[in-house]
Amino acid sequence: MDEIRFGNDIVEVIGSYITLKRAGSSFKALCPFHKEKTPSFHVNPQRQIYHCFGCGAGGDVFSFVIEHEGVDFMTAARMLAQRAGVKLEMEEGEAREASVKDTLYRIHQGVAEFYQRCLTQMKAADGARKYIQKRELDKGTVEAFAIGYAPDRWDASIKWAEKHKISLEHMEQAGLILRSTKQNARSEFYDRFRNRLMFPIRDEQERVIGFSGRALEEGPRTAKYVNSPETLLFRKSRVLYALDKARRSIAESREALVCEGQIDVIRCHQAGITTAVAAQGTAFTDDHAHILKRYADSVCLVFDPDRAGQDAAVRAAAVFMDAGLAVRIGALPEGQDPDTFIRQKGGEAFKGVLAAAGSAVAFQIRVLSERENMRSEVGTMRVARAVLETVLHSPNAVQRARLVQQAAELLNLPASALMDDLRFMMRRARPPAGGAAVDRAETTAVTRSQRGSSSEGAEGPKEEIELCAHMVRLVDCPEIVPLIRRYAPPELLTDGACRTVAAAALEALDSGNELQNILRAGEAAEEVQRLAARLQMAPVKTRGREFSPEDAVRGLILRIWRRRFEQERAGLSGTENEDDRARRDERRAQLTYQISRLKNWEEGAEVIEFELDQTR
Repeated sequence: MDEIRFGNDIVEVIGSYITLKRAGSSFKALCPFHKEKTPSFHVNPQRQIYHCFGCGAGGDVFSFVIEHEGVDFMTAARMLAQRAGVKLEMEEGEAREASVKDTLYRIHQGVAEFYQRCLTQMKAADGARKYIQKRELDKGTVEAFAIGYAPDRWDASIKWAEKHKISLEHMEQAGLILRSTKQNARSEFYDRFRNRLMFPIRDEQERVIGFSGRALEEGPRTAKYVNSPETLLFRKSRVLYALDKARRSIAESREALVCEGQIDVIRCHQAGITTAVAAQGTAFTDDHAHILKRYADSVCLVFDPDRAGQDAAVRAAAVFMDAGLAVRIGALPEGQDPDTFIRQKGGEAFKGVLAAAGSAVAFQIRVLSERENMRSEVGTMRVARAVLETVLHSPNAVQRARLVQQAAELLNLPASALMDDLRFMMRRARPPAGGAAVDRAETTAVTRSQRGSSSEGAEGPKEEIELCAHMVRLVDCPEIVPLIRRYAPPELLTDGACRTVAAAALEALDSGNELQNILRAGEAAEEVQRLAARLQMAPVKTRGREFSPEDAVRGLILRIWRRRFEQERAGLSGTENEDDRARRDERRAQLTYQISRLKNWEEGAEVIEFELDQTR
């Protein structure tokens, strides 16, 4: 991969997508991943990285292609290899799979075009055309979404394959035909899709990877929808319908509209609401959430207003919250879905529904209040617990605190009582090393939420972020290396992202490899790679000219250890036996003394060395 990287200068690659302007030793531009008027997107040719100080996007040349094109790493590598004229070496199995995939892409595109011709030209497709007319889908929309018709025959796609000299084994691999299990069958294979309105499913590169067929004649033994099976190209847990059309709009608005059905999504796009996507015949998964997180900070869910739709919305909200996305849920009148609502009341009215969408907690409380007797203690307790189980999915302390505060107002309960219950649930879900330390962090988050601000935001503690900013420059600043190795091992850091960046920075120093290479090889999360890129691009703070990098790092190490000791001391509580209480009191006194000595480096270094010796 190094040959591919060296053959693709990041300025040239990014410059082929957007207009870059030189700004000193780097380049800047309007960010392609979010809408802005003042350039905050910077490219550093020396480090071969980019970072947007507006939306946080960042990484190396591979990261840019992955994010801009919406592809996986291997696809990005192939694109960059081709651009640089580098032959991408693949193992025999990988090469064979890549060849099969190329064949399947051609098959899907060809069959999609075949179904489109059937819709417009076949007399037998009259029922499909009437259905489209009934659903008020205009010609432009039908063409944009490449809607087609699968003939009411057992061998329509088989005949197409024979005409184009495509093997039936490949058609089977594409999921377009099935092998007959009947002994007296007239043919070994038959078409999966028959007499259905066909919706091609595309990946983020706009390649057809599967189909969804809507029945035109309903019956007790006829499935309303039939989707392509899992194939080399199609993994329904990783596919979002219409993301190929919506991703640019989502990146600009930083919010995705998530619906339940394909017609809902198509209706939204026809009405000019072009951020709409839907899952493909499955519940929303972690993969879906992380795909959307490439483009958005939040999602707005608008599902059917029946009980099943309400429950599905709450479940989906939990999945998106797990990924660190903010979630809003819109409510439609009973008996309507996005498609019928827009047809009856128009796109502007639906935009009003989106504007009025509230938090997942507000939606859940409204729904459950209609199902429970809120005047009873038991009913209130049930609703409160269900809501806290949703809040528990948020990995962000500030978001949790805000949701708890909102829930308290809507349920007319003290926020402190809900937070106590949430802490208890968190302990049971994942017992912390020091329980009260979690309590302290949660209480701090509540206080910040009430004040409307946070000093740390979604990232780790400020001093850990600043230390990592020095660590990503260890090669350029060798004088701080002994300090880091001796007094600030990566495991000292409490934030997972900071810990990963710190460990990778030391590995990069020892191996001579690039930091982004190491993070990618270790399959670090996209957010971690972005954090590393931002830190590499940002100027390092040293508190004035009189402070050297060594002084700055020493100060940060002292602050990190002080925070660690304070959290441990705050967590020393409980009703243990007399011997345990004595050890606890002794440790508390020791921590208090150690904290008092962390005011200057000479004494602080002795304290840190003593503490590290105790843990080795």
